[in-house]
Amino acid sequence: MGNRSRTEIVSNILDAANGGTTKTKIMYIAFLSYNQLNEYLSLLVENNLIEYLDGTKTFKTTEKGLFFLKIHNEIGELLQQTTMKNNN
Repeated sequence: MGNRSRTEIVSNILDAANGGTTKTKIMYIAFLSYNQLNEYLSLLVENNLIEYLDGTKTFKTTEKGLFFLKIHNEIGELLQQTTMKNNN
């Protein structure tokens, strides 16, 4: 998979938790170790990008997290377009 940036990992986690899911599923979808996942989840909860739903014991991406994902994806598309233009 290669080295990923912190923003890429955050994006993977937020994408995995979109709609709500368990810690285990996020860990597998985002390709993270248990310790890495806990570190990132703490950071994301602290910054209101993801929330923990105590009743269902799941994590869910917040509105702020969805906004982050939207911007991250738009920047990725812009960079891809720029790269394609430069290669022609």
